[in-house]
Amino acid sequence: MSVGTLTLSGMVSELPPTLRYVSQRQQGVVSRAQAIRAGLSPSMVKFRVRSSRWQQLHPGVYATFTGPPGRGGWLWAAILSAGPGAVLSHQTAAELQGLTDKPTRPIHVTVPGQRHIVAATGVFLHRSGRAVEAVQGDTNPPRTRVEETVLDLTQTAANFDDVCGWVTRAFARDLTDETRLRGAMSARMRLRWRADLDELIKAAAGGDHSVLEFRYDRDVERAHGLPESSRQVPFRGPSGRGRRDRVYEQYGLVVELDGRLAHPAETQWKDKARDNAAAVDRLQTLRYGWTDVRQHPCGTAIQVAKVLRARGWDGRPRRCSPGCLVP
Repeated sequence: MSVGTLTLSGMVSELPPTLRYVSQRQQGVVSRAQAIRAGLSPSMVKFRVRSSRWQQLHPGVYATFTGPPGRGGWLWAAILSAGPGAVLSHQTAAELQGLTDKPTRPIHVTVPGQRHIVAATGVFLHRSGRAVEAVQGDTNPPRTRVEETVLDLTQTAANFDDVCGWVTRAFARDLTDETRLRGAMSARMRLRWRADLDELIKAAAGGDHSVLEFRYDRDVERAHGLPESSRQVPFRGPSGRGRRDRVYEQYGLVVELDGRLAHPAETQWKDKARDNAAAVDRLQTLRYGWTDVRQHPCGTAIQVAKVLRARGWDGRPRRCSPGCLVP
């Protein structure tokens, strides 16, 4: 429990009943307009701020307690500072929905497109003609729906890998599904990466859990005409249940894709245990990382093809481009 929460319980009784309810719902944070509608006069609001009973977080937005506000209080302060129709969006909505794991700075807020206001300190404002339609019902504080959050983040992404990361993470964490995400796409007249998003959503719904997996399927496997592998295949090993990233079942080949930048000792042990379990099942394992798939997809395809051919595949890889390394 935060200091703000402790102090809030001791001061809430001095608020008018209507404002008391609003304050409790909004983590102890209210706007000047809300206070006046509840029966306080402008001079009464000023007195509470000057006497340090309240503290101003943004112009016209106050914490009705002493002590530092918690995260929820600052989120509400950002919304109230932006005025009617404001909702949390982008990275901040993603934080609340479990799409990201850490609080973000600044706080991202979307307002209706016709409104033009100055962002408060620590708040990043977005404008949208669909702000009202995009809000998720019965949320406190109000935020965009998961599908809208994912699409918002893809529209501000710096590159394709970031776009892919948001989509695959939403599916991997069971936050949305293909129908809902495509429905949100169809409601937008203008959408960057639309064709890529179509492909990404299909891949993520089919089991691509990461950017690296999507790139392997597109740039290594399909681009070079390799057989289609099974995705996220469950298995039981000595250390329990697990999943193998890609399995060419007919040829006894497993491909594990590792997107980590670092390899702690405990994860190395898990990798070895998984590889050993595959060997017990008479499966050969190839393991690839970012450099292999992103920078050298042709070389990776050649290596996978050689193992597949050695294990019974009678096909041959094809060249993906004029500069492809496949002979």
